[in-house]
Amino acid sequence: MISDKMKSLTKNNSVIRAMFEEGKAMAKKYGAENVFDFSIGNPNVPAPFEVVDAIADVVNENDPLYIHGYMSNTGYESTRTAIAEKLNADFGTNFGVNNIIMSVGAAGGINVVLKTILNPGDEVLVIRPYFVDYRNYVENYGGVIVEVESDPKTFMPNLEHLAKQITAKTKAIIINTPNNPTGAIYSAETLDAMGEVLSKKEKEFGTSIYMVSDEPYRDLAYDGVEVPYVTLHYHNAIVVYSYSKSLSLPGERIGYIVVPSEIDDYEDAFVAMGIATRILGFINAPSLMQLVIEQCLDCKTDISYYDNNRKTLYNGLTELGFECVKPDGAFYLFMKAPIDDDKEFCNIAKKYNLLLVPSSSFAWPGYVRIAYCVSHEKIVNSMPRFAELAKEFGLEKK
Repeated sequence: MISDKMKSLTKNNSVIRAMFEEGKAMAKKYGAENVFDFSIGNPNVPAPFEVVDAIADVVNENDPLYIHGYMSNTGYESTRTAIAEKLNADFGTNFGVNNIIMSVGAAGGINVVLKTILNPGDEVLVIRPYFVDYRNYVENYGGVIVEVESDPKTFMPNLEHLAKQITAKTKAIIINTPNNPTGAIYSAETLDAMGEVLSKKEKEFGTSIYMVSDEPYRDLAYDGVEVPYVTLHYHNAIVVYSYSKSLSLPGERIGYIVVPSEIDDYEDAFVAMGIATRILGFINAPSLMQLVIEQCLDCKTDISYYDNNRKTLYNGLTELGFECVKPDGAFYLFMKAPIDDDKEFCNIAKKYNLLLVPSSSFAWPGYVRIAYCVSHEKIVNSMPRFAELAKEFGLEKK
């Protein structure tokens, strides 16, 4: 018999993953070309050719016992040093080898951080709408999710509500910018203002409040919009990064945690995160991929493909009468459902072989998330189906 905790998690299994599986079944039934699955953020742009070359170089030029063996739980020193130097060059930071911990993707990194800092009953703030698994991660360590409102027009955090939601039990706030599901990017001014609120509350309660920045989409920003580096805007910031999107390597599960020396209890926290990496069962991040990304730190996926998709989808849907939030980053478009029940709207969309994710999965009812990391042809070919959907709800073309 499975545990009570897993019964709950099984019952509330990710809608996104379930829809992804449904999409595969529909593709078999109707043909992949006739199903328009916008459910999951799986990059469709291949990894840069430098990554393939680096894999061959690492395998051919190193002792197999080295590239496939254990290392420190925190990762290869050469990789961590290279990442620190890259961050310093890009953002003017002052990181070293002992500020970087290699992680099993961003999800693994967040779990390492939460395992390290949370006691049962500690509260973790999240800003609506937010990635559904944050709740699962926090509750897995006995933490309590506390939601913070955002501006429904800009999706920037409501600072007054943020201040009200902080208590003596608040241990952390998780932010995600560029954001999944909205594509919003927090400005430097927003991060400064959030930092001021958190710092005041730290002094008021005599506690430490960590800002955990989940950054798998950092390198997917459009129209010249800057993604500020969080550690420059708040003293207790921890960054979790993944190469899943920037190098199109989601299945390789490789990323890192930045633990600045300036955070409270830095030395204990850094050691504890190394231990957490081990006891959570990761042991260490994938050895081969650590050495591969060490050679590819200046490489990026060509995001012009996603940008083209973004513009085509946004323009196409708004012309059909749908109300959409134009994303500044990531590869998701947040579209307002023409009825209050976003789940019912997604069910109706299935009649036209359109798979959309209801926004109630992100604690923000009334919208849908559309992942545009698909072929451009699929977006173009989906427009007649969206037109039929718009017609069903009486929307007027612009």
